[in-house]
Amino acid sequence: MKVAAPLFAFVVLGAATGNALAHASDRGHVLLLPTGYYLTGGAIAVAASFLALTVVPPTLLDRLASQRLHLFRVGTGLRPLVSLASFLFLAVLVAGGFLGSRDPLSNPLPLTIWTLLWVGLTLVQGLIGNIWAWINPWHGPVRLAETILGAGTRSTRLPAAIGYWPAVLLFFGFAWFELIYPAPDDPARLALAVAIYWAFNFLCMLIFGYDTWSRRGECLSVFFGMIARLSIFELAASPADHHRLSLCWPGAKLHEAVPLPLSGVLFLLLALASVSFDGLSKTFFWLGLNGINPLEFPGRSALIGIGTTGLLLTFAVLAAVFLLAVFAGERLAGGANGFLASAGLLVWSIVPIALAYHFSHYLTALVVNGQYAAVALSDPLSLGWNLFGTAHMQVTPGIVAGAGSAKVLWNLQAGAIIVGHVLAVLIAHMLAARLHASPKSAALSQAPLAFLMVAYTVFGLWLLSTPTAG
Repeated sequence: MKVAAPLFAFVVLGAATGNALAHASDRGHVLLLPTGYYLTGGAIAVAASFLALTVVPPTLLDRLASQRLHLFRVGTGLRPLVSLASFLFLAVLVAGGFLGSRDPLSNPLPLTIWTLLWVGLTLVQGLIGNIWAWINPWHGPVRLAETILGAGTRSTRLPAAIGYWPAVLLFFGFAWFELIYPAPDDPARLALAVAIYWAFNFLCMLIFGYDTWSRRGECLSVFFGMIARLSIFELAASPADHHRLSLCWPGAKLHEAVPLPLSGVLFLLLALASVSFDGLSKTFFWLGLNGINPLEFPGRSALIGIGTTGLLLTFAVLAAVFLLAVFAGERLAGGANGFLASAGLLVWSIVPIALAYHFSHYLTALVVNGQYAAVALSDPLSLGWNLFGTAHMQVTPGIVAGAGSAKVLWNLQAGAIIVGHVLAVLIAHMLAARLHASPKSAALSQAPLAFLMVAYTVFGLWLLSTPTAG
């Protein structure tokens, strides 16, 4: 864990800073719609869902969460080969980052990492399940290395007291590189960062074991695994490498979730805070607060200190408010549970909010940059190839422009935020029933958290509608 911070410092500061390139998450337009109605309606919808759930018997929610529609069995024997193919694909992308086009919209590495992986795969994980467990570029290489070196039974035990702190540090480095570093889209610099990140986690998996490090150390595996708990598919383990695939309600897999330690709580809150700050950092409000004229945006190189401070403050405020809400709820309910233990369970209700913010914040980037990715992947080394028949596809960035597109996008984004918070209230109520035997006590314990979710709904809708710069 001690080497994680300096490692990321090397990755992000090893190259000389230059002019900032286009960031994959920048919004394509400013929404000028009657947002007051959306703010009020969203707040009412979340508050009403909390009030309605106070009269719903907890046993009904338990029955719904336990329902499964069994589909078929899935063999896992090919998983190492799929992972090895993913590693080879990543190696080609890294080579393309060093040798291919310098244009971030023509080179497939930035488009794959920031658009297809960080945006697209997150949404797929939340809908379908833990695809990352199959396609991540470590599982196959680690299994191959263990077979060659005979290291499968000699891994060092990662102390339980360390918890998720390695993942917290690595995710902060990941978020800092994406949001604060002046040129996260520069292909060569990103290729260096990806190569070092892969090698560092590969070594940690050999030392501590793949399963242990992917659950508590490698931040993408931790994040994707948590998001996948919201999906409507469940792959339950069974003998002979044949797992049973079942259909379930969204969020049902969180019903039996194990409480997280404080480090796990902070990891989930950091994931939500990073996306929230990404939206906040571009608003006229934030720039004016820091004495910056939003109409004369100075570029990311001039805002490293402000951005780093803002990211840390956003994380600290969100963590403090969440823990305070859980503490106040436990006092109201008169429960005997320690509030940190309650927070470790109730933090799982943050998962649908994190996914909703991810969808809303990155929707336009996915629509536009996804087209550039399709073009770039057909010619990863800029050699005139057309591997997938999309190298000459016409990219239409204007698809997100205009009043009609703005209205559709806004409704999708606003709807996702509202639905995400309503689902969060439902999951929080379901989890609270595990902490309190009395339905009344469970409802009382959720009142401060429900108020926080209403406030965060308004904040999220405001972020979508307020003017931005940069």
